[in-house]
Amino acid sequence: MPSVFASVMPTFTAITTVRDKPSAIALGEALEQIDQRPVGLGILELEDGTNVWEVAAYFDEPPDEIVVYLLGASFGSKPFVFSTVPEKDWVAHVQRELSPVEVGRFYVYGGHDRNNVPVESIGLLIEASMAFGTGHHGTTKGCLLALNDMIDEGCAPSRVIDLGCGTAVLAMAVSAFWDIKTIASDIDAVAIEVAEVNVGANRLKKKVLCLKANGFEHSEIISASPFDLIVANILKGPLIEMALGMAKNSAPGGTVILSGLLDVQFDEVFNAYKNQGFILKKRNSIGEWLTMRLEKKLKL
Repeated sequence: MPSVFASVMPTFTAITTVRDKPSAIALGEALEQIDQRPVGLGILELEDGTNVWEVAAYFDEPPDEIVVYLLGASFGSKPFVFSTVPEKDWVAHVQRELSPVEVGRFYVYGGHDRNNVPVESIGLLIEASMAFGTGHHGTTKGCLLALNDMIDEGCAPSRVIDLGCGTAVLAMAVSAFWDIKTIASDIDAVAIEVAEVNVGANRLKKKVLCLKANGFEHSEIISASPFDLIVANILKGPLIEMALGMAKNSAPGGTVILSGLLDVQFDEVFNAYKNQGFILKKRNSIGEWLTMRLEKKLKL
């Protein structure tokens, strides 16, 4: 699929929703086959617990609305909504408008604010152009708050992994404060490229190891296990599927921080981890977004 991460974004959009992932993927693939192919395509699950998938196509010229509409109907989508977006350099715009995020001791900022980092804060540089994980989302804030709580309580983990690391902001927060080596892993190769750039920009290359891995399935991760702290800001489904793996790779008394969740998903996710020997230490909500801090029982 063509990338939508361009400096100057396309100016015409067509957006719809479908009821399941296979239909969303199929519709996206079909859109790429029309004569006027989109120059960007986004497919994502809406975070409202309804299993609704959004398909967004981006064009540099007005699309043939009839063709797009009929194509969507053939896959059972809602009617496409078409719009025109004023052309601008979106990266530059975001860098100007995106404000720093201060969460406890941590101060997440873009390069345009490098001269404004408070002396008493732990600065974490995340460039706005580098997608997923600038610190503004409630799930990332929740994880940073959980780390801040651990610092307040005098915790001192020594073996740490950030699963689904995105920009690696959480792994960097751990290494920056505790001055320890951490692992930042993600199933997405692009995310790892982003993480490595951010780690270098924060001068943490000797502290944060970035790995492309599916869960705990990597030799470096296996050799580092069990972990005193696992941070996983992902989604409900993968977190439930990984409950057993989390238990196997957590040290007795170890901490697991879970996010990427909605408040209404708490019971389902927590029950999966309770069945694996975890107890709830704390939960916090920012808006509708949930973060929970769990501890593995010393003995089952």
